[in-house]
Amino acid sequence: MASFTAKIRAYLEANGKNIRTEKRNGSFRLQNNSDGLGIFISEWNVSGVAQPTQEQLDALDSQAGTLSSNEGVRTTRRLAYGDIGEQLDEIFKDIDAWKTRIQGIKNANPKS
Repeated sequence: MASFTAKIRAYLEANGKNIRTEKRNGSFRLQNNSDGLGIFISEWNVSGVAQPTQEQLDALDSQAGTLSSNEGVRTTRRLAYGDIGEQLDEIFKDIDAWKTRIQGIKNANPKS
């Protein structure tokens, strides 16, 4: 089962919004329930998008799981790629070797 935040992200993306932009704008707020029942939406001010119901979020569980999985893959790849300055030097010295190394990283860390 995907996290509540991942479901919110899937819901926003399905409605043409970006979770990072909406977080930065303070368009919604999540809060832990004081009685231990988990996270809930305490504020929702996303322009043009209605607050999702729990049923709508639950329907996005599979998509949210894929988003979470792919985010982990992107993080792993980013770390394996290394510093961009060093990559540029590697490209300058031998672009084919760089391409081979990058493709090896992608092959070892496939997205869903």
